[in-house]
Amino acid sequence: MVDTPPGETYAEIAARHARAETTVRNQWARHPDWPAPLPGKRGKFLVFDPAAVDQFVAAHVDRQAVDLEPRRLYTAREIEQLTGVTSAAIRADRSKGRWPEPDDRSGRAHRWYGASVTAALAGRRGYRKGDE
Repeated sequence: MVDTPPGETYAEIAARHARAETTVRNQWARHPDWPAPLPGKRGKFLVFDPAAVDQFVAAHVDRQAVDLEPRRLYTAREIEQLTGVTSAAIRADRSKGRWPEPDDRSGRAHRWYGASVTAALAGRRGYRKGDE
């Protein structure tokens, strides 16, 4: 029987987190906080400590739930301060149909109810390339 080095390959990490292997290899693994590979390989594949990978995912991939008041109106600037999603990202997502239209357009600034923002955030990916 051949001894298998402990750890997970990119494919195993992707399967465990329900992501594409290319996402793990080409995006997550390029982040400066991505864990270093364990010594040794499994065939030609690098292996990583699952606990270290889980720490990375918790810190950089899993979007932390933001507690917004469902019936309060928030401007894009307030959403940016509370969630980290920039005003520019909101505008870009609106133009692509990935962010809801404003719930209130009465003033200069468009505003969304907290419930609308929470629903929109639930559909967004967690990893941000510039996240540090």
